[in-house]
Parts: sequence; structure tokens; C-alpha cells
Amino acid sequence: MKNKSRQVVLDDTDLAILALLQADASISNAQLSERLSLSLTPCWRRRKRLEEEGVIKDYQANLDRKLLGLDIMAFVHVRFAIHTDHAPDAFEAVVKELPQVLSCHKITGDADYLLQVLAEDLDSYSEFVESVLRRQLGIASIQSSLALREVKATSRVAIAKRE
Repeated sequence: MKNKSRQVVLDDTDLAILALLQADASISNAQLSERLSLSLTPCWRRRKRLEEEGVIKDYQANLDRKLLGLDIMAFVHVRFAIHTDHAPDAFEAVVKELPQVLSCHKITGDADYLLQVLAEDLDSYSEFVESVLRRQLGIASIQSSLALREVKATSRVAIAKRE
């Protein structure tokens, strides 16, 4: 069994930096230090440490998928017939390179993987399933659920203040 993942020790200032950066990753170090009432150099050092330790993995802009013509969001359950061969490993390697796949999780339950996939329309989603997913070796079943309405979508991690 694997060990519990390592956890980085964070103080209230670190947590405040993370909360501010999640709200607006484009905030400058000068603005960040001003909002925290912290001088520029210590603020920069803390941010740099959070990046180096991997707490901050990267920065990105959150895009409106529908304005980009990506009207279909599908949640795809993929089940493998056999788990002892290398098919799941090969599948993971392929999925990591697919721009249509927003996320892929190895899960428990009836399926082995849960994918979140974007497509322009049903025809392009169908093409993705037929020409990409169904061609992967070892897959026993693919079950898709299409999102009817997006109620909440975020990649922000809840940051609890310490007491």
C-alpha cells in the first residue's frame, strides 16, 4: 500500500496567498504584497516557495467553453475487460495526450476510469468515441453521460483558515 501523500506545512499568510492567486492568478507580486500588508520581497519568496514545493502547479485562464464552440460535455465511464495486461497503462498514456479530455480519473465501482470530455457537437463527440476511445485495446465498455446543464464548475481548492 502506498504512503499517504506528503503535505506541505502552510501558515495563514501562505493560505491567504493561495486564496488570492486562485481568485486572480494574474495578480502581480506588488498587488499581492499590498493586499496582504507584506513587503514585496518576503511575499515574492513565499510565492516562489509555494511554486517550488508544487503547491502551486501552474497558472491558467479559465475559459468559457461554450463561447469557444464546445457545447457538449460528456462524462465517460470506461471499463476494461482484463486488468493484468498493459492495456490500462497504454490507455492512460493516450488519454494524457488527448486535448478533448479535460480530466481522467482511475475510479472504484463499475468502471475503471472516468473521463470528462468536451466536443463541439454530438457528431464530433461520436467521432471521438468511435475513432479514439473504441480503438484502445482491452476496453470492454464505454458509457457516456451528457451534461444537460452546468450547475457548478471550478478547479479551485477550498482553503480553510486555521484556528
